[in-house]
Amino acid sequence: MSQDFEAASAEASRLLSDHWRALARQEPPVFPDLSPGSLLSSLPAAAPEEAEPLADLLEDTWNLVVPGLVHWQHPAFLGYYPTNNSPASVLAELVTAGLGVQGMMWATSPAATELEQVVTDWLAKALGLPEGFCHSSGTGGGVIQDSASSAIVVAIAAGLHRVSRGRWRATGLRGCRPLLYCSDQANSCVTKGSRVTGLGEPRIIPRTPGTRQLDPHALEVQIAADRAAGLLPAVVVATVGTTGTCAIDSIEEIGRVCRREDVWLHVDAAYAGSAALCPEFRYVNDGVGLADSYAVNAHKWLRAGNPSDVLWTTDRASLTGALGITPPYLHHPATESTGVVDFRDWQIPLGRPMRALKLWYVIRAHGLRGLRSVIRHDVRMATLFADLVDQEEGFHLEAAALGLVVFRRTTDEATQTLINRLRSDHSILCTPDIVDGRRVVRAAFGSPYTTPESVRRTWETIRSHT
Repeated sequence: MSQDFEAASAEASRLLSDHWRALARQEPPVFPDLSPGSLLSSLPAAAPEEAEPLADLLEDTWNLVVPGLVHWQHPAFLGYYPTNNSPASVLAELVTAGLGVQGMMWATSPAATELEQVVTDWLAKALGLPEGFCHSSGTGGGVIQDSASSAIVVAIAAGLHRVSRGRWRATGLRGCRPLLYCSDQANSCVTKGSRVTGLGEPRIIPRTPGTRQLDPHALEVQIAADRAAGLLPAVVVATVGTTGTCAIDSIEEIGRVCRREDVWLHVDAAYAGSAALCPEFRYVNDGVGLADSYAVNAHKWLRAGNPSDVLWTTDRASLTGALGITPPYLHHPATESTGVVDFRDWQIPLGRPMRALKLWYVIRAHGLRGLRSVIRHDVRMATLFADLVDQEEGFHLEAAALGLVVFRRTTDEATQTLINRLRSDHSILCTPDIVDGRRVVRAAFGSPYTTPESVRRTWETIRSHT
């Protein structure tokens, strides 16, 4: 089996390298021209009784599966926000899977735990986060989650634990009605997290007039009204880089309100937070020292493959107080000494892979300078695209921030026609949205293979559908 694996892994590396080169040439379409059920009808209805060679599995992967994928690394993939990757990340995934570590506690894999402490501290410092977010500070620290959605749930649990002075663990939500606050620009994962944790629909706070940012004054007024009504303000979620337009909430002003009201502030910086690696974009984190938790998706803009969300907190006692459970089979002298971190108490699942190796490889393989170059490159490509949109008659530039460009035609009907035509063109993928009541098209740049020439080609494709 080991010889079979060596040959198959070498072939997989060759196939992936060829695939990346093809993406750079924009050879495959961005998304497949397939009808629902195409793969279902191509695969056997039952699992094989006998073992099959790994080489056959690879061949079927490239013949059956790859042609049916959407290629998120393609230069003309402009949908959603980027989900990136890199050779270093792929190598780390291979090694991590091969080692098969279960890193739920320090005792179950000491090096996995301590590596995660180191790399999350590295990244916190590189982003300019205050010392309180680091493990070395003694009160805070970082943990790698699978997604911003999981980070939201963990942050809500920590906030509920603190605002209830620990009673939440024993009584849950009985006898109180905790509330979560956000703007209508917050990602859908915020509403989902609020539902999952039993808080129901969040309180939607109006935006500051003339902006797409949560209004701190309106937040303060709403919290006061809720307290007067006998409700329990518990968590506020501010956003650094909204999905619709990459708007950035005023963390400093919101943070002051949260401090005065003793409400947990979580900052969802899934996309735009990574930009703080670059000094010229560090403004995105202004006021972050007032936050209790903060999360960035390294898989969006730092060339780490999905999943890789980093959640930091300055109050790990509330986080572990909310999530920590130690049955007899998890007792260990190291844990009881309180001298180690057990990341099982920092997340929802008990088990966890060695998540830090991927981030460690990526940071070392690129260096912080290289990762800054990645961000600056994508911003340059987005700026070029925004200029092309802005110069074109019949188009309106709705927003342009960091790597995101949002645009529309002069009427909703014309915009919808463009959206429909783009959906039928397999050489490009954009995301439709509604911003301030108007239909728009989002173009988010993040492919490592994007060039000025590919940007112009993409724009010509869009123009051809008008």
